[in-house]
Amino acid sequence: MENIDWLCINTIRVLSLDQIQIAKSGHPGMPLGASPMAYVLWDRFLKHNPKNPHWFNRDRFILSAGHASAMLYSLLHLYGYDLPLEELKRFRQWGSKTPGHPEYGLTPGVEATTGPLGQGFGMGVGMAIAECFLSNYFNRDGFNIVDHYTYAIVSDGDLMEGISSEAAALAGRLKLGKLIYLYDDNRITIDGPTDITWNEDIELRFKAHGWHVITVPDGEDLDAIYGAIKAAQDEKERPSLIRVRTHIGWHSPKQDDPSVHGAPLSEEEAKKTKKALGFPEDKNFYIPEEALKHFRKAVDRGIELEKQWKEMFEDYKNSYPELAEQFERFIKGELSENWEENLPVYTDTTKKIATRSASGETLNILADHIPNLIGGSADLAHSNKVFLKGKGEFYCDTPSGRNIHFGIREHAMGAAVNGMALHGGIIPFGATFFVFSDYMRASVRLAALMGVHSIFVYTHDSIGVGEDGPTHQPIEHLMSFRVMPDLTVIRPADANETVEAWKIAIKEKKPVLLVLTRQNVPVLDPDKYPVREGVKRGAYVLEDTENPDIILIGTGSEVHVCLKAKEILEKDGIKVRVVSMPSWELFFEQDEDYRKSVLPEEIPKVAVEAGSALGWKEIVGDKGIVIGMERFGASAPGNELMERFGFTPENVAEKAKKLFVSR
Repeated sequence: MENIDWLCINTIRVLSLDQIQIAKSGHPGMPLGASPMAYVLWDRFLKHNPKNPHWFNRDRFILSAGHASAMLYSLLHLYGYDLPLEELKRFRQWGSKTPGHPEYGLTPGVEATTGPLGQGFGMGVGMAIAECFLSNYFNRDGFNIVDHYTYAIVSDGDLMEGISSEAAALAGRLKLGKLIYLYDDNRITIDGPTDITWNEDIELRFKAHGWHVITVPDGEDLDAIYGAIKAAQDEKERPSLIRVRTHIGWHSPKQDDPSVHGAPLSEEEAKKTKKALGFPEDKNFYIPEEALKHFRKAVDRGIELEKQWKEMFEDYKNSYPELAEQFERFIKGELSENWEENLPVYTDTTKKIATRSASGETLNILADHIPNLIGGSADLAHSNKVFLKGKGEFYCDTPSGRNIHFGIREHAMGAAVNGMALHGGIIPFGATFFVFSDYMRASVRLAALMGVHSIFVYTHDSIGVGEDGPTHQPIEHLMSFRVMPDLTVIRPADANETVEAWKIAIKEKKPVLLVLTRQNVPVLDPDKYPVREGVKRGAYVLEDTENPDIILIGTGSEVHVCLKAKEILEKDGIKVRVVSMPSWELFFEQDEDYRKSVLPEEIPKVAVEAGSALGWKEIVGDKGIVIGMERFGASAPGNELMERFGFTPENVAEKAKKLFVSR
């Protein structure tokens, strides 16, 4: 390596430091220590085009240790992305493109929202899955249309979080050879040296997970870092972890001190650090001309790389026109014209069907028409009904498998689904029991924050689970996801609503949760009820009468309880409207006139849902009644639990009658 390399590395360090100093907050320790490995990766290996951050065949880079965001913003600015120096001067400020932790969709070149430790690690696994699936699907001899690496810089904190062990084990089993992580081993966390909390042999741990592990003893040894990345690229069937021994806060007065992790240096300490790195002490946001010239060579390199790829793709089009057309459709997120064909319509109202079963039938038909629909379950595929029949199992050496065995690793599954969605070109889903969504809440939250097209399928949705007992019966889960911004939650009432829910999940282009029953429920007659249009609007009038006295609102299996309660009430001369409300979010997106037409303010309301009652007062009003769960469930047959907890037509009718009389 040459002197220009050190000038560039120290430019990254000082530019990162200046952002933190001007903001008076941030994390200077990691940028000062990890900039050499970041520079070698970006300057010698990373295949990217700063002028087109969305070029599909680019390498993906994730800063899993998102607290080092100042370093990432320095890299993006210096290498020529559309991130002006003025934005770096507004680090961590309102309205800037340089928030405290990287945010996907806000800053050009940021591939994933990171900061919650371990999430970037898991999302990188998903990106590598997507690359492998698409390369197997589209590449032909002489035409590597999809051919890139997924890189990340990870930290001690990332590796301590349990999600990283889940994701590492998954990556090793799937043989994701184009996944390369650089581990910033600075042996310091906020509370002190890492040995106060762990004494793991990281190398043995990752080797046990099926990874290729390389150690670089000195994080300032650029040649060793280069050689390690090169060796990792040569590894074909194992993901690689490159352990780089660094010093947090390198060359600052607080080097190797925990206090340098998450707080700015003093003005005097910052000057001393700049001096030690050979930079003028009295200049802020100073970028040496020679260094900038070197960094910006990446712009021409990137333009040329994309140009060569486009030329290859034009030849590919001539040789494989149908595949090329399909590839373009995949990466644009477009669906084939016939994707909704042959979806089931359930008309036999004498049968009862669990919504999880209807979901499985629908999903398999969708998979026949959407060849880039791929996913799996946390070891519950046949119970969640998400196994894609005849579609093979996914491993990186399997040409076309679409069933991913995530294993009992819900958190890693959630992050991997997000990574696949971020990568683009596929529509991913992950499934488990609804109660185990707790294990992956952080991943679902990031899906919502990023606005990516992740589909989460949750079955066994209530106390209707039955004998497995309260450990397996979700109570608070449904409402807790409803309060999460930018997430669409759908709890369909029957098989036909489930079909419509899947259509929405495929078309939404943002995260959707499908919440489904274990138990069988009646079928709503599609000729009698406006299911197709109703589900799209979140809530709709299922059964009505002229000038109703009361409105019964149900979701999921409880809709059928409301329908039977209506029959009881009408025998007593009380006129009833029944509303099915599969999705709060879709309903609140409707205009006010529609919402009031379904739920007029002046008519008393009773909401029925086998979950937490919290939040329903917003729907039914202060005088309305909510029949919900106010405690955990119990172990008993599902039908008995529904009866004991009051989810019966008789109890609903009795409560509604009292409300009607007292109004």
